[in-house]
Amino acid sequence: MTATIQKTLRDSSAMRWTALLLLALAMFCSYIFMDILSPIKDLMETTRGWDSAAFGTMQGSEVFLNVFVFFLIFAGIILDKMGVRFTAVLSGIVMLVGAIIKWYAVTDSFAGSGLETWFTNNLNYIPGFDELGVSPFYEGMPASAKLAACGFMIFGCGCEMAGITVSRGIVKWFKGREMALAMGSEMALARLGVATCMIFSPFFARLGGDVSVSRSVAFGVVLLCIALIMIIVYFFMDKKLDAQTGEAEEKDDPFRIKDLGQILTSSGFWLVALLCVLYYSAIFPFQKYAVNMLQCNLTLTAPEADSFWSGQSVTIVQYIIMLVVAAAAFASNFQKKNKGLRYGLLAISVIALVVYCYMGYMRQSAEAIFAVFPLLAVGITPILGSYVDHKGKAATMLVLGSLLLIACHLTFAFVLPMFKGSAVGGIVIAYLTILVLGASFSLVPASLWPSVPKLVDSKVIGSAYALIFWIQNIGLWLFPLLIGKVLYNTNPNVSDPTKYDYTAPLIMLACLGVAALVLGFILKVVDKKKGIGLEEPNIKE
Repeated sequence: MTATIQKTLRDSSAMRWTALLLLALAMFCSYIFMDILSPIKDLMETTRGWDSAAFGTMQGSEVFLNVFVFFLIFAGIILDKMGVRFTAVLSGIVMLVGAIIKWYAVTDSFAGSGLETWFTNNLNYIPGFDELGVSPFYEGMPASAKLAACGFMIFGCGCEMAGITVSRGIVKWFKGREMALAMGSEMALARLGVATCMIFSPFFARLGGDVSVSRSVAFGVVLLCIALIMIIVYFFMDKKLDAQTGEAEEKDDPFRIKDLGQILTSSGFWLVALLCVLYYSAIFPFQKYAVNMLQCNLTLTAPEADSFWSGQSVTIVQYIIMLVVAAAAFASNFQKKNKGLRYGLLAISVIALVVYCYMGYMRQSAEAIFAVFPLLAVGITPILGSYVDHKGKAATMLVLGSLLLIACHLTFAFVLPMFKGSAVGGIVIAYLTILVLGASFSLVPASLWPSVPKLVDSKVIGSAYALIFWIQNIGLWLFPLLIGKVLYNTNPNVSDPTKYDYTAPLIMLACLGVAALVLGFILKVVDKKKGIGLEEPNIKE
């Protein structure tokens, strides 16, 4: 009699994808908090006195400790030594602590307190960092922005730690299976956090007609509490998996500094890391200014105060429609055998997307318009991930993503302003460009992240992801700050936050796309010469 082969949680498709869902929902919540102030930049300026320089400096502070105190490197070591479970829970706690500090910084309780006085009089000069021009504070920076920056730094440590932990967790549960599809799906769901943030942050800030930016941040704090619960549930799932397989968790394979040599001597690794920093620097910092950029380049007329379009209920309705777009598009990827259902879901998604865009137009809301950013990505990221799993061509996708990135930023810089004054034309151009930009961004998780295991030994994957995230974080620190300073210096006499000229910052971001394009072509050459396998499928059939 043939012995029964015992299956583990990892062998169960339902359990595998449940683990992924828990990780993705945690990242969904962290993505919301990451950009919680982005759609209300104008309110931060009018209610808290944060000009573009203060706003950009605070936004860039998220990754300051990761870059200059090398926290991400330590996070990778912690991950390799302590394993996915411990690091995941730690990251959730750190994110929540940082978020609470940031929330307090923008509350009315902080204003006028002794702590505000202390922050006003201190942290105006940081020895060493000021000389290098990389200080996260400056003299004259509002006290609330300084404390918010401190909280954001702590949050950033936890968020980036969570990022590398989620990547390692997906590798653990999906290696040899549909890994690129899993990574693409995780990012697709997580990026819905961007749309959620864009819709609900202004909603809570203006709730009841009384403007309070602290309500928006409090909304993000509550979601991070939920994220921590998701991580704890994952903790027990992952622990049960190890008990079933009889494998010791990663901490029993000790980290050695010399192992980093395997990573740092790989030309493929460096090309992927540099592509990552260029790509992400042209997207994430842009998100923090995108709503304000649209406010400055679109002709928006507020609807009548007593109309449905200016009420609070329309926000909920539009968000539900957005979820229909995302759910239908995402679900269609898993109906390959039932073509009728697949195309039916796609039709529902397209119709719902058109309705969503119409509602955004009727609301005349820059936040609602930019919230369309991840919706196309939600639909195509799993397709791209599945394609990489079965067909390969990861490096080619990165080249295509760079081309789309360049086109979108140049469109925002030169084409969109030409439609200033055209109520319909400008919004149509904005919608199309934002959707394509989101699609471009979806090429990265579907092709870049699943390529890392091909470049390094499995025992140092955590450190490899940490190094890539650290290099990426240099750009995520630098470019929000640079955009703020460029915007401030190129609009010296502009006091209205909806009248800025964004041409110079957008050209700067387009140049990042050009550099990424060049590196993409070099990566294809290196891959072909050294046989790294980036163009090969993940699943060998």
